[in-house]
Amino acid sequence: MTVEVHRDRWGVPSVRAGDVLALARAQGRETARDRGWQIEVERHRAQGTSAAFLGEEALEWDLFARRARLADTARRCVERLDPATLSWLSAYTEGVSEGLAGAGSLAPEFAAAGVRPGRWEPWVPLAVWLSTHVLFSGLPSKLWRDVARRALGPAAVGWFATDGPATAGSNGWLLPGSRTASGSALLAGDPHRIIEAPGVYQQIHLACPEFDVVGLAMPGVPGIAHFGHTGSVAWGITNAMADYQDLYREKLRRRGGRVEARGPEGWREVAAHTETVEVRGGEPVTVEIVETGRGPLVAGGADEGTGVSLRHVPRVEGDLGFSALLPLLRARTVADVDAAVDAWVEPVNVLMAADTAGGLLHRVAGKVPVRHRDNGSGTVPAWQARYAWQGRFAEPPRAAVPECGAVMANQAGLAAPLGVEFAAPHRAARIRELLDSRERWTARDMAAVHTDTHLGSARTLLALLPRADELDAAAGAVRERLLRWDRSMAADSADAGLYASLRGTVVRRLTAHPVFAPLAALAAEEGARLPAVFAPWLAFPPRVAFALDTLLTPGAVPGLDPAAEVAGALAEVAGSGERARPWGEAHVLAAWQALPEPAAPGPGLSGDHDCVLSTSGVPGLAEHAWRGPAARWVWDLADRADSGWVVPFGAHGTPGHPHAYDQLPLWRKGALVPVPAAATRPAGAAGPGPSPAPGVQKESPLMATDSTAADVTPLHEEAVEGFGTVTVVPVDPRRDGGLIHRWVSQERARFWGMVGKSREEVEDIYSYLDSLTTHHAYLVLRDREPVGLFQTYEPAADVVGECYEVAEGDFGVHLFIAPAEHGRQEGFTGVLLPVFLRFVLKEPSRRRIVVEPDARNEKAVARLVRTGFELGPEIDLPDKRARLAFLRRETAAGLL
Repeated sequence: MTVEVHRDRWGVPSVRAGDVLALARAQGRETARDRGWQIEVERHRAQGTSAAFLGEEALEWDLFARRARLADTARRCVERLDPATLSWLSAYTEGVSEGLAGAGSLAPEFAAAGVRPGRWEPWVPLAVWLSTHVLFSGLPSKLWRDVARRALGPAAVGWFATDGPATAGSNGWLLPGSRTASGSALLAGDPHRIIEAPGVYQQIHLACPEFDVVGLAMPGVPGIAHFGHTGSVAWGITNAMADYQDLYREKLRRRGGRVEARGPEGWREVAAHTETVEVRGGEPVTVEIVETGRGPLVAGGADEGTGVSLRHVPRVEGDLGFSALLPLLRARTVADVDAAVDAWVEPVNVLMAADTAGGLLHRVAGKVPVRHRDNGSGTVPAWQARYAWQGRFAEPPRAAVPECGAVMANQAGLAAPLGVEFAAPHRAARIRELLDSRERWTARDMAAVHTDTHLGSARTLLALLPRADELDAAAGAVRERLLRWDRSMAADSADAGLYASLRGTVVRRLTAHPVFAPLAALAAEEGARLPAVFAPWLAFPPRVAFALDTLLTPGAVPGLDPAAEVAGALAEVAGSGERARPWGEAHVLAAWQALPEPAAPGPGLSGDHDCVLSTSGVPGLAEHAWRGPAARWVWDLADRADSGWVVPFGAHGTPGHPHAYDQLPLWRKGALVPVPAAATRPAGAAGPGPSPAPGVQKESPLMATDSTAADVTPLHEEAVEGFGTVTVVPVDPRRDGGLIHRWVSQERARFWGMVGKSREEVEDIYSYLDSLTTHHAYLVLRDREPVGLFQTYEPAADVVGECYEVAEGDFGVHLFIAPAEHGRQEGFTGVLLPVFLRFVLKEPSRRRIVVEPDARNEKAVARLVRTGFELGPEIDLPDKRARLAFLRRETAAGLL
């Protein structure tokens, strides 16, 4: 079965196959190539085996995954899949295993962690999905609500009833054709998750005779679930904030060698066994796995006599909703989408969709069990029958899309009957205000909504500032400055930094206030007693930080004077004498990595938790942003090619890869990159590199085009004494095409093989190279000035590989030094060549560098010999007779 894989200029794969199963297999294979390390970490996390190579920091999650029986639940769900979905899933996992056995296994993290990729089975994607979403509904918040109720009474639960940084959220909006310039609907949004590197979403294009879809996939899971565009219909989701998982307080005892739990029918024997969790650098840990009639125990145990069990739909029904995935890919209308998501289980989402015929859809998708209302407010006693599930599910709410459009931002809207805690209305209100500010919208206009930094929640605190005549000069000056502030949490705003300083001081004062002392003490006690995986939900200071809207409402909390606390905080800030720092100095990107690397602080970010640009830390504790938009997307129903998207880092998951971080500058400033579109092979493609058909895309108005190579985040940078700073950045064919054409069209560049080609032909050639995973092109800058062109290739995927016996670890390079007007001088190449070799050999899997200069280029050959290359035979290539030369890593050791 023919399969084609092309890459656009951002490394996003377009995968085409002759049928659905071949396409699924290819999607799995490409995912493993791009995200091999990432998906293997997720496989181990779902199984509870990640501490074996990540160490003690991963132990608590592994214990939770084992006790919650995530992998076993996934196996149970896969056994009940319909045959078509199971075959499709099996094809995907076969592809993943193939990819991991090849290029996917070369990610340097595998060697660093001392682990090898394993084989994927059909249940693994379900386990990855379940592991990623099992805490999405905030089920540990039920533990928190128990603590609040016990410490301060039932009223305290309401004081803290809001979302926080540990809760996943999203923005999403749908504009019908009456509100757009094209007359066709627009959908847009951004999912908010913990920011991870690599990112949690994978941009991908999947095509076969049955469908042609672009969307954001989850690495390790086939198809496109949450955000997709089939050409005639598009959809996106936000977290419904529904309550669909329950925690039961269990009474347990041992009787002989058995474990018993007390249920509504009395004491009954329950399933129990032990498992061993391996820990890198530590002793193995034995954990007892107990499952009662309600569900697996996630806290406590038989030796304690008490515990907490988890009951959720996938475990009870053996269904995770994967039968919805193939019908989503095949959808042509909103009715098709509607029918597909009827099978959805969890997480429970609010879904919006539109089609080219004018159809609109706004509904909840997912299964919420019908049970006693108290099940949502906290843990409930397992031995009381009234808290048992009733065996049916709530009817998913749906609503017509009004003429002004639909907005969802995790507020208590469509899904209000299904949940307990929702996000404050600030984001939703601001999106609606922005959308109402103009009559007609285009896809390009959506960046202004995505990146809006107005902080609506600031008014609650600012309204409590004392009168000017009550303050000394320093406090009065701070007060006046804050009241003049435009309430924009822009990274370069010192006023935003000043507000954050005041807010943080208020949070710290409230956290230490005597009225909350019993709650703070009990939260700390329970946080130490319960499994550490629940700690983010039980920590008291973050609860205060994200409940300021309520806590600062006069009269809401008996014994608390909000105005006095704000006045005290203002005096502290004014009296500190510290300068107001720009918000971005504190609010820096802090991405999670399975293997953290020592690095400089991340870039400063605009936005805040309650901004549309929702980037969250914990006010008063850690302002760095570790949660935010895990992607941004705009679906245009007038022309899919005018749609756009962006992710925080890039399409590839390997550090040092050209597409590992190339989208970060765009993500920071709110630009989008175009989705892949079909194209034809560039005429006359030649020069360095192979010649399969490339994937070149049309230009998009969403893409910023005024950047220069010096603006790009470098892949490699080093200062060379007496020479300057050398920087390596990826080639952008459109941005750099004119420059490269000037270089390679000169007679001195005849060895490069492009003399006589037009600028358009040169751009086409480099666009083609940019679409490949095996060949890459880079510009070399000296003190920000372009001075050379550097290309790399995998010999096994190049015509060169047909001319000699390729060894494992071989890696090919081409080097072109710019004409003299760009700074070439005596010894110039001799200085740059070691820099390039250090860049290439940062990747441990590269054992031998391969070059093949024109055999007539005696100067180049002599330079290689001086550097340590061993000469090989002459070979005949399509455009030249070349001389092979090889540099072994051991020989180059002095350069590293």
